[in-house]
Parts: sequence; structure tokens; C-alpha cells
Amino acid sequence: MSRATTGYGPLLRTPGAAAFFLTAAVGRVGIAMTGLGLVWLLHDRTGSYATAGLATAGFALAEALVGPHLARLVDRFGQTRVLPFYLLAHGAAVAGLLVSTTPTAAIVAATCAGAAVPQLGALSGARWAHLLRGERAGELPSAFSLESLANATGFLVGPVLVTALGAAGHAVLASAVAAALILGGGAALAAQRRTAPPPARPDADGAPRERSGLLSRAFLLLACLNLAIGLYFGTMGVAVTAFAVGHGVPAAATPLIAASSISGLLAGWLYGLRRHPTPAHRQLVVATTYLTATAVLLPLAPSAVWLGAAVVLTGAAVPPILVLLTVLTERSVRPGVLTQAFTWNNSASAAGSALAASLAGRAADSWGPSGALAQAPVAGLLLVVLALVLAALLGKAGLGRARRGQTGDLRGRRVSRGS
Repeated sequence: MSRATTGYGPLLRTPGAAAFFLTAAVGRVGIAMTGLGLVWLLHDRTGSYATAGLATAGFALAEALVGPHLARLVDRFGQTRVLPFYLLAHGAAVAGLLVSTTPTAAIVAATCAGAAVPQLGALSGARWAHLLRGERAGELPSAFSLESLANATGFLVGPVLVTALGAAGHAVLASAVAAALILGGGAALAAQRRTAPPPARPDADGAPRERSGLLSRAFLLLACLNLAIGLYFGTMGVAVTAFAVGHGVPAAATPLIAASSISGLLAGWLYGLRRHPTPAHRQLVVATTYLTATAVLLPLAPSAVWLGAAVVLTGAAVPPILVLLTVLTERSVRPGVLTQAFTWNNSASAAGSALAASLAGRAADSWGPSGALAQAPVAGLLLVVLALVLAALLGKAGLGRARRGQTGDLRGRRVSRGS
């Protein structure tokens, strides 16, 4: 396979690809708006950040716990059959939230909305895997880079939009717009049957044949890697804010976080432009080592300028790591459980982020911003260790296949070595 720069054009010109990618991307802007939108909405109604925080936590926890089980239904029955029910349930829960009159009712409605929020990133990723399976499998890293860019863009645009509406006194409108984007993008995705993966074929007892793929050592390691990258995310959000406030420049928090995001966007875009001959598990070791080495600079930062340079360097490693984790996940499980696998990874990352945010807050209170920032290289070190264990596992499996004269990925089907 050619190693030359290929760009994203050929991917988006694949019949049906641009349509499902763009509709899922629109929906993800709404998902990125929802958590912060809950804060604006419920604080505006109740004057209590505690109520707003409980509603947001309920949404996030329900999404993380229920999402993988709903994804199992998607794999079992197909996106186009299950997604409309997702959307109806989510829309009803949001409607209940908007008309709720008590804090308890609002928290319950927010939790129900989180349980039914469609995992549009996982659904779009599964479509790419289905569309490019076989001879075009070498293009999957570029496709997943596109997904990473869409996600990063959504989480840049969404919070800005909801903050602008909330600050202008339109908190209800902000939540309504978020729901409209999710429902509109999800409905448009459900209507596109041609690119949807087929339902998993069951055994005679009605159970999906490929369920055991989620219990493989490779996938469990990948889930742990997603949890570890979540530890990094949760640390940075709290620690950078604590640093800015602690140094008397609270306004610097926004440009510092934006600098990290923009650096990641650029790195993800550049990474996806090329097909890389090095195996993905080896690339992952390099990328996590780079992240750890640059993260050591974070707790040493004496000023906002230093920290800004450090977050630009560390932020550049994140999108390639996320793409590689997605690529390796696609290769580690059967197609019939791929949506579940992607969703479990998202849940692991969310759990890591929530845990790290709590720990970083305590560290900032006890030891100052540098103590909180010190969590970042610790998370990076965990990533390196897990990446090395995964590389050893996959390298050994590859050696075994070579001795038997076989080629292919972890599921034993033939793919290109590109990336």
C-alpha cells in the first residue's frame, strides 16, 4: 500500500460516507452542549450549582453505564431499527427536563436523558469500519482521524455556543438547541440504511456469536488504556483552571485550554493525512511515551506562558493516541460487537476523567496547582505501561501467525499492514 499522502477527500467521496459522517458530526455538537447546558438551565431555575451538578452527574453516569447495553441492542438488531427508539426516549426525557418544576424532577429527567443519549461517535465509527472492511482497511486510521477531528470540533463549538446562549439569558434555548441537534443528526443517521452495518448473526439460541470478543485480553487492555487517557483529560481540565486562578490570571484558563485543543486538532489532521507503515501498537508506544515526556513539563511551569507551551506539546499527542486506540479496538473484536466495544471505551474514558477531576481538585486544594498538574505525567506513565503490555501481547500474536504462515488482524481476517 502506498505511503504517500492521501488526504481525506477519497474517504469522503466514498458513496454514502460524507452523509453519515456529517450528520453524526452535527449531532455530536449537541452532545457537547448538553452537560454545560444542564448547568446553565438548572442554575438559572434554582439558583443552585449543587442541583445543576447533580443533574449533570446523573446525565454523565447514566450515559456511561447504560450506553454500552444499548449499544449491544444496536449490534444485535442494527442501527436503523434501534436508533429511532433511542431518539424518542432521549427527546421525551429532554422535554420532561424542560417542563420540570422541581429539582428532583429535573435531576431524574436529566438522568433519563443521559441513559438514552445516542452514541453517535460509536455509530459513525462502526459505519466506517463496515464501509472500509477488506481491501480498504488501510484507510481506517484516516477515517478515525476524521472522527477524532469531528469530536474535537464539536467539543470546541458546543460549549462556546451554549455559554453564549446561557450568558445571554437563554438557558432553555441552549438546551433545546442541543436536543434538536442530537435528534436531527440522529434521525438523519437512522435514515441512511445503505452504510449501516448489518445486525450480528445469532447462534441457534439467539445469542450473538461474537459476544466473547469483548472479553479478549487485547480489548480489556484497550479499555484500560481508554480509562488512562480519561485520567489525563480529567486532570487537565481541573489543573489548568487551578493554575490560572492560583497565579491570579483566571482569564488565562480559557486560552490555555483552547491552545491544547487547537494543537490537538492540528496534530490529528496531520496524522490522518498519511498512511503509516509502522504497526499501530508500536505507534501507540511512541505516542504515549511522547505524551508522558512532555507532560513532565506541566508541574514545573512557573508561568502561564510556560504552561501554554507545555499544553500545546502534550495536546498534540492526544488525537493520534485516540485514533490508534480506535484502530486497535476495531481489529481486536468481531464486527458484531464493534458498537459495544467503542461505547465501552467511551465509558472507560468518562470514568477515568471523572475520577481524575475529583483527585485533581483535592490535589490542588492540598498541594496547589503543581500538585494537580503532577497527575498528568502519572497518567501518561500508566498509558506507557499499558501500551507496552499491549504491544508485547500483539507482537507475540503476530509472531505466532507468521510462524504458521498466516496474515491478518487479531480476529484472523486479512487486512493491510498500513497503519
